[in-house]
Amino acid sequence: MDKIIALLFVICYYPALSQDTSFASTGNPIIRHKFTADPAAMVHNGKVYLYTGHDQAPPRHNGYQMHEWLVFSSSDMVNWTEHAVPLRVKDFTWAKADAWASQVIERNRKFYWYVALEHGSIEGKAIGVAVSDSPTGPFKDARGSALVTNDMTKAATIRWDDIDPSVYVDEKGQAWLFWGNTACYYAKLKDNMTELDGEIKTISLPKFTEAPYIHKRNGWYYLTYAYEFPEKTAYAMSRSLEGPWEYKGFLNEIAGNCNTNHQSVIEFKGKWYFIYHNGALVPDAGSFHRSVCIDYLYYNKDGTMKRVAMTSEGVPSAR
Repeated sequence: MDKIIALLFVICYYPALSQDTSFASTGNPIIRHKFTADPAAMVHNGKVYLYTGHDQAPPRHNGYQMHEWLVFSSSDMVNWTEHAVPLRVKDFTWAKADAWASQVIERNRKFYWYVALEHGSIEGKAIGVAVSDSPTGPFKDARGSALVTNDMTKAATIRWDDIDPSVYVDEKGQAWLFWGNTACYYAKLKDNMTELDGEIKTISLPKFTEAPYIHKRNGWYYLTYAYEFPEKTAYAMSRSLEGPWEYKGFLNEIAGNCNTNHQSVIEFKGKWYFIYHNGALVPDAGSFHRSVCIDYLYYNKDGTMKRVAMTSEGVPSAR
């Protein structure tokens, strides 16, 4: 067993590709040759683009080691292409470590990537933004400085409350940034997508831990988030991004062999998908060697969401 684990780590730790390569998923986890975490997906021109962190810690290591982000694309949710590494911590000269959770969004034919990192000179985590003309990059720092730093947020006293950025552009064209740990922050973004527009506000949610994510369906906004620790995924609903938000309960349970539970929700070819990570590829230390999974998401007639069934089979080809 130890030899198998060692081989898996050699494969999953191997540096990211310098050119595109294709593979087919065979169920959950969908990516088995690298450890992938904190998924955020975007649908663009008939393809799904999946952006992840890259867990790079050595075997049986208890701690995160993440230096780069990865991008994969698919036209059917089964056959995937891994693209060259699009973004690394070292691309942000003001940051020193930790390629944590992120999200990419398209605006005016450019692609903006909001990421969480450790700041190099200001104590604590920070949020940066990179930009590219292509969904697969390469991306470059859009500001030359952090968008959000720990000294800008006061609702939580911890040094890691400025993580897990998620961005949504509403029907009026207003862009919003959501983020946080133990406090759920949100703020408007200016049209240039690289500056805050107004004050930072907070949302009160039961036992909010981290990983806020916004999606919309049939006039309802859904705010999914990580609940407690170890983390489940819970959600709230609202008719407005500024609330009030009504808590609705759990969406999924603790992801197997993993303390964290980070989600993304997309609609693709008429079906809704719940994208998350677990620790299924290793028997221990799975929280630091995570793997992305995909299952279907279903809604009730009143708009509430049904509990997600986390499966080994995953999803079939989308047509």
